[in-house]
Amino acid sequence: MTERIISIKRTTKETDVDVQLNLDGKRELSIETGIGMLDHLLTSLAFHASLDLTLKATGDLHVDDHHTVEDTAIVLGSAFEQAIGDAKGITRFGYAYAPLDEALARTVVDISGRPFAAVDLGLSREFLGALSSENVPHWLETFAFNAKITLHVDVLRGNNDHHRAEAAFKSLALALIQAIRVTTDSSPLSTKGSIGQGTTE
Repeated sequence: MTERIISIKRTTKETDVDVQLNLDGKRELSIETGIGMLDHLLTSLAFHASLDLTLKATGDLHVDDHHTVEDTAIVLGSAFEQAIGDAKGITRFGYAYAPLDEALARTVVDISGRPFAAVDLGLSREFLGALSSENVPHWLETFAFNAKITLHVDVLRGNNDHHRAEAAFKSLALALIQAIRVTTDSSPLSTKGSIGQGTTE
């Protein structure tokens, strides 16, 4: 099997993001964004998806957290899309439920080449630590569009917003494990014969 490993560095006037990603990893993780709650969510995602991930980001946090959140999603999503490559032999679809105490989240994913995201986390607090609650679904949506996947995430219940957010990222991790699993069939799982460019059905 071809190694599914990619490194990407992206520098703008607002952020500097460096990512090394291995889709077939051993949970070797180093994540530093300057936003503790974002580090926590990304660590949970990478750990439960069995990835190797090094992600280091510096950004204009003196302004707010938006650029750093968005750009980490852009770079990690792009790394994911490039590591998947032509998607030959992957399962393609994945779905999972994940609880965290009273919270329960559901994620359904299609590695389709058709970017779309529907995310409903139902967060009510303005902030989770230093992370704006509005930027939690924004991270998921931005990741989906840059990874070129179809993503549906719903938190079905939960009283604690930390639990709701973390359950969502854990359910995404478990769904991705299924979707990126390599099967014995080397053909893309598509009636069109290829995945990408918005052509897959």
